[in-house]
Amino acid sequence: MLSPGELKSLMPRAAASAQSSESAVQAIIDDVRARGFDSLGDLARRFDGVELEHPRVPAEVIRAAVAGLDDDVRAALEESIRRARLFAQAQVPADVEVEVAPGAHLTHKWIAVDRVGLYVPGGLAVYPSSVVMNVVPAQVAGVGSIALASPPQKEFGGWPHPVILAAASMLGITEVYAMGGAQAVAALAYGIDGGSGQEAIDPVNVITGPGNVFVATAKRLVRGIVGIDSEAGTTEIAVLADATADAELVAADLVSQAEHDPQAASVLVTDSDALALAVVDALRVRAAATRHADRVRTALSGPQSGVILVDDIEHGIAVCDAYASEHLEIQTADAAGVAGRIRNAGAIFVGAYSPVSLGDYCAGSNHVLPTSGTAAFASGLNVTTFLRAVQLVNYGREALREVSSSIVSLSEAENLPAHGEAVTARFDSVGL
Repeated sequence: MLSPGELKSLMPRAAASAQSSESAVQAIIDDVRARGFDSLGDLARRFDGVELEHPRVPAEVIRAAVAGLDDDVRAALEESIRRARLFAQAQVPADVEVEVAPGAHLTHKWIAVDRVGLYVPGGLAVYPSSVVMNVVPAQVAGVGSIALASPPQKEFGGWPHPVILAAASMLGITEVYAMGGAQAVAALAYGIDGGSGQEAIDPVNVITGPGNVFVATAKRLVRGIVGIDSEAGTTEIAVLADATADAELVAADLVSQAEHDPQAASVLVTDSDALALAVVDALRVRAAATRHADRVRTALSGPQSGVILVDDIEHGIAVCDAYASEHLEIQTADAAGVAGRIRNAGAIFVGAYSPVSLGDYCAGSNHVLPTSGTAAFASGLNVTTFLRAVQLVNYGREALREVSSSIVSLSEAENLPAHGEAVTARFDSVGL
């Protein structure tokens, strides 16, 4: 079997990488920082074909979107919100308090960041579900200030899609901006000063949300100025399946993610030649029949998609860990057992009745997940994305005295004697 490094180098990936877009994205970030609202206006005109004096969506536009929301969509969003909130509430970590010695108390305390910027993509589809996935964990974490950005839409007067605005309103979000791409990330990360009577955009502490390669690259470039969730770029699905899998269901799931974007990745990993051939046949039929057939066919035929034949499921697990997929479905005889052995994936969907589409909308899990192999070290969006841990140290006099000699010894070993003196001064009868 190939080594993990060798496997990783052989995985199907899109020809264009985030690195290839860095110079263009950095130029956009620099321009937004330098020219503020003028830059946002020029970029909205250039990329979105709209004229905007200010990207803040007026309250009356949001109210109109809520009033016009289809009843079935409203009910579906309410259920999605309910399940997402239940799962998010269960994720809230408890503070930890430890007395390491008499009178020596340590606390590991979780505190929400003050302000976050949440990105909801536009483009080829409409994503009210991403509003839910971003907003709910931030609210459960206790974030006090939430700004949401989504690309302006020419057909809707230059504002984000009405269903996105309605979803934001249902969650109590009133600060919404018609901004897309790298420019939205830049505006949220650095903020934009008000001027000539314009309302400022305050900088945020954390930016989350999925997007295309330009959004993912922008998030990486501002990391350190702000926190980010992960580089959630163009979507991808891998399916690990054996001969027991239903080829039609596997094909349906591969097509479901391919319809997102021509650059979307759909990968089958299997030890069954017969299943592989059956899935390829089923894909041909489904790709031709689906609404976004051209988009799907482009995605399925790209270098980022394909079928990987493995010797056995053990080999398949190694391949899936090397690929580190955003979404990984397990459709094998022992799906739960196999899933428990996977180490690298954004989210794992176990068995024939847990398709990725379930996670996209109503599972209760979060669909903002790391892509492009970053699931090997990054996590999907969750409550802790919006929290940071603060350590409280509370020692009494005798507790400090007990370790004072150790502190002095270590400070001398590091040639930092004043560190030790800061401790001994507290027990020096002469004082400072």
